Amino acid sequence: MKNDIFSLKGKVAVITGGYRGIGKSVAKSLADAGADIVIWDLMDATEVAKEISDEFGVRATALVCDVTSPEAVEKAVADSAAAMGTLDILFNNAGIGPHTPALELTPADWQKVMNVNLNGVFYVAVTFAKYLIAQNKGGSIINTASMSGLIVNIPQSHTHYNSSKAAVIHMTKSLAVEWAAKGIRVNSISPGYIATDMIKEVRQDWKDAWVSKIPFGRMGTPEELGGAVIYLASDASTYTSGSNIVIDGCYTVV
Repeated sequence: MKNDIFSLKGKVAVITGGYRGIGKSVAKSLADAGADIVIWDLMDATEVAKEISDEFGVRATALVCDVTSPEAVEKAVADSAAAMGTLDILFNNAGIGPHTPALELTPADWQKVMNVNLNGVFYVAVTFAKYLIAQNKGGSIINTASMSGLIVNIPQSHTHYNSSKAAVIHMTKSLAVEWAAKGIRVNSISPGYIATDMIKEVRQDWKDAWVSKIPFGRMGTPEELGGAVIYLASDASTYTSGSNIVIDGCYTVV
């Protein structure tokens, strides 16, 4: 390309939930596009950051952060900016997805999912946006929602998870409108069934049922999400905000 509008060179990306799975894979995709990387996770992702730095030749570091704590998020943003010099991109990805029927959910179960999947995404997005505004600069925020915010999963019971992800999609749209004039773009991706380490823990008959309903005939891979995130993070999408990109092998189409 004469002008590589997909390049992220000179940009710094924060990835929440980057210790493994989708977060780790997308962190590698962003690094491959040239971005320097900051990984946040409840687990110490120092080795993951080193792996990314060694493989892609970018700067990478890791911070332990509980996204459900506004105070921890504020500190992580400040520490990330101090370590890297600036921040430009947020892949707001940390989330959990337990399988519990609604009639068996305790208030604590419900609140835990909402705290991580919705409140945490909100705290991180707002704190990151405040940093950008204080620096008088624009930026890109990409939230991880889910096709589960658009449909009801079966055969598993997922009311708490589905509700949280539906809220993330609408929160994304709302923040995009609020921050459009500030040069901050907010979008989301909605993955379908993705073959991560977490999937290995799921019962086989459920996995078979899922695949039987996917027109592609298979689950996606974490690597297949990276292109959409690069697009939303880069100058290729300067007029794209408030969008939700569904990446599901046509699951929600039929």
